[in-house]
Amino acid sequence: MLKNLPPLAPFRPRLLNDLKGYNGEKLVKDMGAGATVGIVALPLAMAFAIASGLKPEAGLWTAIIAGFIISALGGTSVQIGGPAGAFIVIVYGIVERYGVANLLIATASAGVLLFLLGLFRLGNLVRYVPVSVVIGFTNGIAVLIGLSQVRDWLGLDITKMPGDFFGQIDTLSQHLHSFNAYAFGLGALCVIGLFIWPRLWAVDSQFRRQLDQIDTVSALKATSRLPAPVVALVTLSLLAWALSMPVETIGSRFGGIPQGVPAFELPDFSWETVRLLVTPTLTIAILGAIESLLCARVADQLSDTPKHDPNQELMAQGVANVVVPFFGGMPATGTIARTVTNIRSGAVSPVAGIVHSATLAAVVLIAAPLAAHIPLAVLAGVLLFVAWNMGEWREFGRLKQFTNHYRLMMVSTFLVTIIFDLTVAVELGLVMACFLFVRRQSDIFRADPLASNEHQLTYRLYGSLFFGAVAKIDPIVNAVEQGPAGINVMLDATQLISLDTTGLDALEQLHKAVAKRGGHLGMVGVNPQPRSLIERSGFASHLHTFH
Repeated sequence: MLKNLPPLAPFRPRLLNDLKGYNGEKLVKDMGAGATVGIVALPLAMAFAIASGLKPEAGLWTAIIAGFIISALGGTSVQIGGPAGAFIVIVYGIVERYGVANLLIATASAGVLLFLLGLFRLGNLVRYVPVSVVIGFTNGIAVLIGLSQVRDWLGLDITKMPGDFFGQIDTLSQHLHSFNAYAFGLGALCVIGLFIWPRLWAVDSQFRRQLDQIDTVSALKATSRLPAPVVALVTLSLLAWALSMPVETIGSRFGGIPQGVPAFELPDFSWETVRLLVTPTLTIAILGAIESLLCARVADQLSDTPKHDPNQELMAQGVANVVVPFFGGMPATGTIARTVTNIRSGAVSPVAGIVHSATLAAVVLIAAPLAAHIPLAVLAGVLLFVAWNMGEWREFGRLKQFTNHYRLMMVSTFLVTIIFDLTVAVELGLVMACFLFVRRQSDIFRADPLASNEHQLTYRLYGSLFFGAVAKIDPIVNAVEQGPAGINVMLDATQLISLDTTGLDALEQLHKAVAKRGGHLGMVGVNPQPRSLIERSGFASHLHTFH
């Protein structure tokens, strides 16, 4: 019996293939790209962790450890792994409801699940999630990320934010009296700077064209290579420190970032706890799989490297999420923004992702004390910018171009993500997708009457006769019951694509009705799939004509 099972996916990281023929030229490209992405990852990793209700070092070491594992063991050449904005809402809710210790257990359990999904070759199942559902929950998460940053952006004196949407709105409204103009100004300058910086240095910008005519500003031109989040982080932190602005910083809230490697610790594991964490585990695994494989597909489109192996990628994601909790980390997945930065910086292999982790580790170990001066309002500005870029807002304007089914799935998933929970939203979206698919397929099926006489009724079947379309056989049964004795029925099945057991049962009921009237039922032009089911069930022997 086990011999009939499909083979397990081989564990072969893409790095092994990419190292064949690797040379100094490729190493230089990967070193440059990895260093650039490592610098970009610094503010994002801290911001994601803080927004998730964790300490900033949790995000940093997740980016370092998980980023290294995903690059070294993954199924893509240029994808960068680490903490992602999509996890903020999920992780914050889990921390608030179950605590940090249980988050670590849920993350490790989700890692095991992700590894098994890849091992059993289920990586392609993620592609079955409708794009309307993906856009719906992505936009919903973007709204929640933006809302979660309002406290730090406005500098409100709130000790702890609730995890639900309406609770956050209520808490924010009750504390508006503690508005801090300095924090608001820093956050606003950060967002504005993040929008302006890349446009300022664009090749076709007026500023860049004028600067290119001056030969004495090469140092200024060199700053164009600096990532916008890093420029915002450094300049605005210096501004707040120089002017002694009364704003909350990483140091004032968390006491700074430890300047050392986190200790290896075992979470307080028990099977009873794992049973209580089924929903958080599934949420992390589902979101991690969707995010990582969507990111891998984006990388395939933007890079000339070989297409990704979804099963190997899921296994790498699984290993990473099993390991990082033992170092106090948070869930990790593929990150689109850092992956795109990696590709545009010239990366050609997973070595760039490994260099990214090494760069980030070096910065943390050397410059960790300086992070204490970073204002939380600046990190809030970074995340507001991330949330804006994360959402596919134009899709709302394009809804009028699509069917009501598409609109219903996208808007429902969006609203349920915001109001309830991502897991509920994905479940609802998939259930609705299945329901609407069944309805659409049932609408396609037809049983059209052809030329008939008093002795025989003839119909041509179109589409798929399955459980959602069997009601369309009822008019034929009624016509037989109301027809003369001895009437025959002939079904032209040349356009019948598929048949399931419920559809077969409907044909058997039609046969009984015809036989009761003393007639015969026949089928002609039967295609391979319906023919196979009819023959295996033995129904072919009851048909007067079958070919």
